[in-house]
Amino acid sequence: MFTGIVTGLGMVREVTPIGGGQDMRLVIATPRGWTEGRPIAEGASVACAGCCLTAIAAGEDWFAADVSAETLSKTSLGRWQRGTQLNLERPLRAGDELGGHVVSGHVDGVGEVVSVTPEHGSARFLFRVPEGLARFVAPKGSIAVDGVSLTVNAVQGALFGVNIIPHTASVTTFGRLAPGDAVNIEIDTLARYVARLQETA
Repeated sequence: MFTGIVTGLGMVREVTPIGGGQDMRLVIATPRGWTEGRPIAEGASVACAGCCLTAIAAGEDWFAADVSAETLSKTSLGRWQRGTQLNLERPLRAGDELGGHVVSGHVDGVGEVVSVTPEHGSARFLFRVPEGLARFVAPKGSIAVDGVSLTVNAVQGALFGVNIIPHTASVTTFGRLAPGDAVNIEIDTLARYVARLQETA
């Protein structure tokens, strides 16, 4: 379980095809000091651009994870290559501050950056989500984009907008996103269950 509050920027160090080329193994470099006092253990979960991955090995400044064909088909991970930067978050521990919203690390689909527009002291990002996810996105609701907990400002069909302040842009990959880029989308868990209740009512 995660909160959508990014704690570091990682970078893909290696990409190796496995499983007959259908799956892949990633080696991800972590920021200096990111694991200090809390090393990544084998079997630990790490949210990588919003996708929960299991560490199969780790060192002082890196960890490795295997990614299945299923995950590659449902996320942006299949587009990653050496040098790709990604948002990192360690799982929530009992007693930790819940600063964002409850995020599972289970990506619901791949969205697209439509536009980035300066707006006063922040930047307005417009995203397009797959049609099947649009009904779960609501103004002032929560959503995770590449693992970042955000509040939705406006919705129009399959498009939604958020405002990103300079701090968020500087400590996440949002500072590098551009129109056409693919992003991992996780809808709010509450929205998912409300929709399910409506379907079965």
